[in-house]
Amino acid sequence: MTLSSADIEALKTAKAYLEHPGLAAKISMVVGAPIEKSIAMLPERWRLLVNEAARKSIEKALDVALWTLGPGKPGPPSNWWHKLAVGTTGAAGGALGWTALAVELPVSTTIMLRSIADIARSEGEDLSTADARLQCLQVLALGGRSSSDDAADAGYFAARTAMAKAVSDAAAHLARRGLSDKGAPAIVRLITQIASRFSIVVSEKAAAQMVPVVGAFGGALINTMFIDHFQEMGRGHFIVRRLERLHDPEEVRHVYEAAL
Repeated sequence: MTLSSADIEALKTAKAYLEHPGLAAKISMVVGAPIEKSIAMLPERWRLLVNEAARKSIEKALDVALWTLGPGKPGPPSNWWHKLAVGTTGAAGGALGWTALAVELPVSTTIMLRSIADIARSEGEDLSTADARLQCLQVLALGGRSSSDDAADAGYFAARTAMAKAVSDAAAHLARRGLSDKGAPAIVRLITQIASRFSIVVSEKAAAQMVPVVGAFGGALINTMFIDHFQEMGRGHFIVRRLERLHDPEEVRHVYEAAL
């Protein structure tokens, strides 16, 4: 079945979300300085803190994904309610600085995951399955690109391919054992892969919140941009997955890559 004109337009929308400038570029316009340079000047201790906070947030998000996400009610996602909630946590982060990251980030990540799940349902995902729930978690790995990423390896489909085995192995393990063994290699690999990319975006967010003039209002604004970024990643990802359920995935990828 050939993609319709509406399907092609949907793929163009997905590509605009998934391939266009990321969070750092948007934040730089708000704070008036390139965030990447600020991150490069930060001490190693700070980087370790961000990486640890990102990992713990993904571990908590995995629990939320597997224990509390469910089919839910069909309908449009409640994006604005989730943005309001994350903006509130960001106000605290902006007021208290980077010391609040370890407390604020797991809360913000949990809210973002619920928002991503809401978007997934609206695109027809069956969240009663472990795979669909892990796909929601994987969205947190789609929003960050390292400066060392090769251009050919930095796109959406390259990121999905790199994560595919970790997601499928974790889903297979969960189907057999549930969360009875959270230290299983398949689960640890998935958390590690997602956290390594999620921490890139967390670094951008945290660096912006460390700017002295940001304060509580700026922190709320930055956190709102943070969730908006991942809502866009989620919308793009689940548009593509919806079309892959309807058409040959290779054809979907070909049209996506050719879309302007």
